[in-house]
Amino acid sequence: MNQITVMGMILSAMPIGEYDKRIVLLTRERGKIPVFAKGARRPGSVLSGAVMPFSFGEFTVYEGRTSYTLVSASISNYFAEFREDVEGAYYGFYFMEIADYYCREANDEREMLKLLYQSLRAVIKHGIPNRLIRRVFELKAVCINGEAPQVFQCVVCGDSERDGQFSVKKGGKVCRECDRDVFDGMELRNSTWYALQYIVSSSVEKLYTFTVSEEVLCELETVMERIMDVYVEKRFKSLEILESMRL
Repeated sequence: MNQITVMGMILSAMPIGEYDKRIVLLTRERGKIPVFAKGARRPGSVLSGAVMPFSFGEFTVYEGRTSYTLVSASISNYFAEFREDVEGAYYGFYFMEIADYYCREANDEREMLKLLYQSLRAVIKHGIPNRLIRRVFELKAVCINGEAPQVFQCVVCGDSERDGQFSVKKGGKVCRECDRDVFDGMELRNSTWYALQYIVSSSVEKLYTFTVSEEVLCELETVMERIMDVYVEKRFKSLEILESMRL
């Protein structure tokens, strides 16, 4: 077996047998990979603290035919703040579920890993509302997956000057001259259009450097609810728990 070292984050972990764990690791080098951590649940195991969700660092693994076996780990960030922030933790679990949904083994998932890491850091910093972080993460994840909506010009004629509506079915902005057959159009404030454009076009490192008014945030939430309903064919357990906490 080939021994390699990868950088990544643990998306999920589950017990296997009496003493082992199976983790899902999102890596910079190999995409999303399944890893078995043998003996990680034994008392005193050096792996026990390293195989928890949110753990980010370097992982040395043996590469097998269909899975990997964990040898050692050097964790640089455990995101321990989530232990005292239940709501923040469930936002984090939701982001990891989305990453797990989109990512594949042997794919280049560096941008998704970067997005996940920066989004978790934004949650623990409390600099902007978690509601906004969620919508930024969702939209950027959709963009990284190659499904970015067109928010700079009309998807029909290409005009970038005229006002328009946002249509999920059409794939983005539809100007006034082309919206005759649009049945799901949303009228958005200029500030909402600017926010969408910023999220779509900005690098991951610059995503969480702005805030918006409550009115704009509500419009972003409506847009992203419709986008996620169309683009993502799954209900996430962490999101259901998170939404029940907010009732």
